[in-house]
Amino acid sequence: MQTAHITTEQLYTHYCQHPVVSTDSRQLPDGCLFFALKGANFDGNQFAAQALKQGAAYAVVDNPSVIASDRFLLVENVLESLQSLARHHRRQLQIPFIAITGTNGKTTTKELVAAVLRRKYRTHATQGNLNNHIGVPLTLLQIRPETEMAVIEMGANHIGDIAELCSIAEPDFGLITNIGQAHLEGFGSFEGVIRAKSELFDYLAQSKGQAFVNVRNPLLAELGKKFPRPIYYGLHNTFACAELLETTPFICYKDTEGHTHETQLIGAYNFDNILTAIAVGTYFNVPAADIHQAIAAYVPTNNRSQVRKTGSNTLIMDAYNANPSSMQAALDSFAQMPATNKVVILGDMFELGSYSAAKHREIAEKAMQSRFACVLLCGKAFYDIRQADDSALFFEHKAALAEWLQGNPIQNSYILLKGSRGMGLETITDLL
Repeated sequence: MQTAHITTEQLYTHYCQHPVVSTDSRQLPDGCLFFALKGANFDGNQFAAQALKQGAAYAVVDNPSVIASDRFLLVENVLESLQSLARHHRRQLQIPFIAITGTNGKTTTKELVAAVLRRKYRTHATQGNLNNHIGVPLTLLQIRPETEMAVIEMGANHIGDIAELCSIAEPDFGLITNIGQAHLEGFGSFEGVIRAKSELFDYLAQSKGQAFVNVRNPLLAELGKKFPRPIYYGLHNTFACAELLETTPFICYKDTEGHTHETQLIGAYNFDNILTAIAVGTYFNVPAADIHQAIAAYVPTNNRSQVRKTGSNTLIMDAYNANPSSMQAALDSFAQMPATNKVVILGDMFELGSYSAAKHREIAEKAMQSRFACVLLCGKAFYDIRQADDSALFFEHKAALAEWLQGNPIQNSYILLKGSRGMGLETITDLL
């Protein structure tokens, strides 16, 4: 039985023979490598033996006391070994790696970019939002030798997170969707958000990588100055651009050849995501017709900017996540939609720390000033900032909101439903 720590190179030999990795003992494909990660309330080492019984080929552990056979691979630290293995695998792949980060729109942009690139290349992209210190390594280890392009989403809650992910994925190209007010509790301030998100550009500048820079965003344009020759896009006389025609509710845009394209994306805020996909596709020589066809065919999923008909209502589902920047963008876009009876239902924004009360009051006031037919605000953070003269209705919890909706059914309306994922606002859609 193994008594010495296995090296990354030795571990990679096992990975090449068993190129499926799992960190969840409840989901174990036959013949996989099980990495026994530790969490705040669990120790994966305790599940290693069971993982082997359930079909894993090997279990990677960092507790020598659980080793019972040669199928246990001992390392100093399971998480660090997972990350080192992913980095080693990435270095065997001589293909373009494109990293995407930003406050809002990361996942939608990643999906659009991947859809465009797949029109020409075998492309692997982050699945869902596996974009943290565990998700990014897992994403890298899913990439197969036949892959021609990799699109890696990177998320962050603290300063240093993106730098760490860059050290693992070692991207050649990168882009920042935008920089806004999110995770203020972890970043400390908006300046902290800027510092954290710009870590991607810092890495690319130091490694002589290349950045796609949306010059419609002044902050991004400024950050682009880190590069001698950034790939500027978004406006005329840049590498790629398009013209937003309408959002009623779906985005319609015109390309540089004068052709009009209809999409299945709502909200003017998604236009920048479309521009990014056009720029990346153009840079990598995807034919223009394929670029626009891929964008037109993309349908949002997982409660991100989805439009549903619910009886007499049109429901805009944007309940995957929320922060002050995305809330403002959603309210602005909704206000511009040509509908006569508009209802807003907003849930609390999480991870704002000491900024929470001020930011919830700011969003509440914006919603009330937009002259919507009805504004419903749900969650303790919203409830705690209510004032006697507010024109909105405040509900301390989702059950109270659901009770009100049952007694006051909404009909013949456009409804915007948006809140942080933890609010679970999608569970009230049956009442809309």
